[in-house]
Amino acid sequence: MNPLTIVIVGGVAGGASAATRARRMNEHAEIVLFEKDDYVSFANCGLPYHIGEEIPDRADLLVATPDLLRKRFRLDVRVAQEVVAIDRDAKEVEVKRRDTGEVYRQGYDKLILAPGASPLVPPMSGTEAKNVLTLRNLADTDKIKSFVDHESTRRAVVVGAGFIGLEMVEQLIHRGVATSLVELRPQVLPLMDPEMASPLEDELLHDGVELHLGVSVTSIDLDDDGLAMGVELSDGRRIEADMVILGIGVRPNIGLAEESGLEIGASGAIATNAWMQTSDPDIYAVGDAVEYVYGPTALPTRIALAGPANRAGRLAGEHAATGSGPSSHPVLGTSIVRVFGVTAALTGVTESLAARLDLPCRSATIVGKHHAGYYPGAEAMTLKLTFDPEDGKVVGAQVVGGSGVDKRIDVIATAMHFGGTVRDLSGLDLAYAPPYGSAKDPIHIAAFVACNELDGLAPLCSPSASLRGKAVLDVRTEQEVENAPLAGVDEVIHIPLDELRERLGELDRSKPLVVTCGVGARGHIATRILKQHGFDVQNLSGGATVRARAWSGD
Repeated sequence: MNPLTIVIVGGVAGGASAATRARRMNEHAEIVLFEKDDYVSFANCGLPYHIGEEIPDRADLLVATPDLLRKRFRLDVRVAQEVVAIDRDAKEVEVKRRDTGEVYRQGYDKLILAPGASPLVPPMSGTEAKNVLTLRNLADTDKIKSFVDHESTRRAVVVGAGFIGLEMVEQLIHRGVATSLVELRPQVLPLMDPEMASPLEDELLHDGVELHLGVSVTSIDLDDDGLAMGVELSDGRRIEADMVILGIGVRPNIGLAEESGLEIGASGAIATNAWMQTSDPDIYAVGDAVEYVYGPTALPTRIALAGPANRAGRLAGEHAATGSGPSSHPVLGTSIVRVFGVTAALTGVTESLAARLDLPCRSATIVGKHHAGYYPGAEAMTLKLTFDPEDGKVVGAQVVGGSGVDKRIDVIATAMHFGGTVRDLSGLDLAYAPPYGSAKDPIHIAAFVACNELDGLAPLCSPSASLRGKAVLDVRTEQEVENAPLAGVDEVIHIPLDELRERLGELDRSKPLVVTCGVGARGHIATRILKQHGFDVQNLSGGATVRARAWSGD
């Protein structure tokens, strides 16, 4: 009996994980891995940091070389060879050698597709210039770094303020390149709610980045040598540049699957089942070109992240090699980015995404410290917890701040994986010592606030809400109010919290009342006092601090 032949198209995260898992599960299979580029397994997410020289040695980006994969896993690794067609009836793939142009065929019993995604390049003149670049692989990295290393590159424009765009801006500034960031949406990191992205914008400005938000690049100006020398914006402004980097997103590489008749999902990526099988059970697909089940909606969607790609590759490799194996779990889209001294992370749905998807949700926002406030070095973080208003199930979270952001988002993502509610979060037994956390962690505090909202003990008012027609009570000190007036309100009743019980007669019980303080903690105490004295009252979530970020003036 001939050994099982597994052919894998594409390396990097999904393909390489599939290949090595297949070998660990089946020592006797013939496993052929095709990669059209020169590098079969590299740290895609580390590319910006090599450009910025935080990762000085380029070799450190190579996770596994073809030679290692051949020796350790007995894989037949064929780089610079592109699979250009699939013959499903004959169970063969057509392969083109990049060096000679020779085309040949390779048979398979099981086929795993990991074609990845390609950077989006807008249809405009000037994108063909050699100093207009995208970042997707090591060849792109080498091109960008060569421009950055050249002393004539002093100004750059980065288009797109998503994860890659933000990472590139940070690294270019580290290298002394004056950088402008252009984003079509009116905020950076459009995946986040506006008030949660606001600290990132402040940090970018603080570090010298020129922000152009709510505008697009309409054209790229070229000099007589065909090099980009600037960009024109939709608001009429022009930015000079020695280099332009496009980071506006990626498009799944579905051509091979589509041409072979495999089902393409509604999101525009390859449809798969729980074992990463496509509509042809002998063909699997993993990585940025496929759909995953999105946890908060249970619907298939595209999520171009390395974590899901690696896990999907492992599942597909095992199932292809053995005919069985565990099924995949829903993906939450948990992600994180560092922008100079600020870190932002999210998992699940944001409040703005829930509104677009027509998902019922409520949110609780708190501002806390990453460890005990009395211990030196405590850094502030803002945590926004989004939950189902009926059963309190956590459907998303966003955290922005300094140290400790990663810990909080991972804890919440873990709870969400197991269907956790805000009540579950409120009872988590988390490690505590002053250098690491607080006895009541920011996760606990956010969960307490959410539970109080669910129980009707302290109803919340969204920090972005219009307060027209409502009486607003500020319980901060006079100095605090003077230093940071509440945004978006013409008239505010000011009664410091410690005087509130004695001055209840100054308040009109016939009007709905919104209470605010600095970050919401004193507002909660005031809300409890007022509610028990018969007032119709809400606490402004996140207080004046988050209100200043959230209020748009509309």
